[in-house]
Amino acid sequence: SSAALALLGGSVAALVVWKWLGKKEIQKKIEEARRTRDEGMKKMAKAVQQFREQVPSVQRDAILSLPLLELTRRLQEGSLSPRTVLYTYLEKVSALEVTQQTNCLRHFIPECEEQLQEIQRRTEKGLLYGIPVSIKDHIGHKGHLATCGLVQGLGTLMEEDSVLVKVLKKQGAIPFAMTNVPQSLFSYECSNPIFGQTLNPLNPWKGPGGSSGGEGALIAGGGSILGIGSDMGGSIRLPSSFCGLCGLKPTAERLRWVLCPSNPARVPCALGPMARDVDSLALCMKALLCQEMFQLDPTVPPIPFNEQVYSSSTPLRVGYYDTDGYFPLPPCMRRAVKDTRHALEAAGHQLVLFSPPRVPYAVTELFLKTFFADGGRAWLDVFTGDIVDPVLKPQVNSCKMPRLVKKLLALLLKPLQFLLLLKLKEIAMISTCRSVKEMWNHQHQIQLYRSQFISQWKELQLDVVLCPVLGPAFTKGYPGKLLTAVSSTMLYNLLNFPAGVVPVSTVTEADEEELKLYKGCCGDPWDRTLKQAVSGAVGMPVAVQCVALPWQDELCLRFMKEVETLSRDQ
Repeated sequence: SSAALALLGGSVAALVVWKWLGKKEIQKKIEEARRTRDEGMKKMAKAVQQFREQVPSVQRDAILSLPLLELTRRLQEGSLSPRTVLYTYLEKVSALEVTQQTNCLRHFIPECEEQLQEIQRRTEKGLLYGIPVSIKDHIGHKGHLATCGLVQGLGTLMEEDSVLVKVLKKQGAIPFAMTNVPQSLFSYECSNPIFGQTLNPLNPWKGPGGSSGGEGALIAGGGSILGIGSDMGGSIRLPSSFCGLCGLKPTAERLRWVLCPSNPARVPCALGPMARDVDSLALCMKALLCQEMFQLDPTVPPIPFNEQVYSSSTPLRVGYYDTDGYFPLPPCMRRAVKDTRHALEAAGHQLVLFSPPRVPYAVTELFLKTFFADGGRAWLDVFTGDIVDPVLKPQVNSCKMPRLVKKLLALLLKPLQFLLLLKLKEIAMISTCRSVKEMWNHQHQIQLYRSQFISQWKELQLDVVLCPVLGPAFTKGYPGKLLTAVSSTMLYNLLNFPAGVVPVSTVTEADEEELKLYKGCCGDPWDRTLKQAVSGAVGMPVAVQCVALPWQDELCLRFMKEVETLSRDQ
């Protein structure tokens, strides 16, 4: 018996040592990744210093204030050089005001200097000639990592540029920075254990949203004029809402889309642009939807950008709603829809009340069940040999719950149907697909829901829909407590409709007073949590969401442009 005890004790000690060594190895990889990033930042600062010494008289602020279309025009005509523009933006990024205050950068791309030399040798200038572009962490660039904020992503450098980066370069753009993301991309709190937490440049107590939060922070902080994000549940639109930017989630197949290790369910992950105005998004889409894209990726439909639809001034028939009947949003977000609706009516557009069908069913039974079809096992696999970010621990622990415990919780919570938003219930009530037949049936249910949604849209003869988006920016630490608060954006990932966000206002003192009376759905702990998450946001951006039918991306942008123009006039 003493031998057995000694053996058991030895086994336990060996396990403890093995775990300790594993953690030490992870820590070593993290420190190496941070060191590489810091060295890259030093290289960038050194290159900027050399440029400053050679060309001391650059009008830095004047260049940084130019809208993308004006900057493009000056680069095309030659009154500004690509070198001057690139180094002006690099200086802004390497300055403390953007990078150290927000921690938005994952890596500087030193090859931007090679791309600069390359475009200057060309006889033909592309549509994005000389424009510095930032890209989200997992959009592959040759010689760089695509981490998704995971330690397992630290070992492999990309062997070639992704299709999207190749097309950007063909059009004369200069990718110069890769931006930070939440661990596994499955959060709208932009934080991971490798590179840390990204903050909102407009208010350091607030987050920038996610998962394209690094992009949101860098562009809003003035360090980039055009960025490429990705959107699987609101990951372009939420940072755009939180940071006061314009962002478009196109129809997923319209551009080359990417799969992530954290997306085992194959929810379409749409790539799209983020910028300071709608014209920038349209120019980016026009540049990307070119022969180069269609040749490099034959799965992308060869549909060039339709300029006629984007520049049309025909009055629109606009459906609108200010709540989806699932997660009540703060008063200022509903006010934004109301004000925009009145402005559109005054401008001669026709507004029609639209009620999206069965949103609670669409979010929990369709969207989340797609993602967690296997009970979250494939998602949990990406954390093997990794440190789980504190933000994700509640979701990870919920997924680790045995199926029997989940079933018991679901039964116990069944009578509380009106508390559909309960944090525990979110995970407990997501039923998994237990067979291939059930998975096929689930996909069939999604198609039926999509058909019902389109039929309702067509019955009202709508061109587009105006609706709310989650906001204003959450205080740090709150997104992890409110997973399904993103129902407003998730819905259009499930439907695969193009959807974009436009800032139209800011939070006022009156909004803050009205928030004190906010009861949400039932005045339950989760409604109170939302109230805490968005309070203290006076002066922060308030946005609306614009939606069109699949493949009508240009119409979606045209509607966004109309909303932007009217909000600026007001």
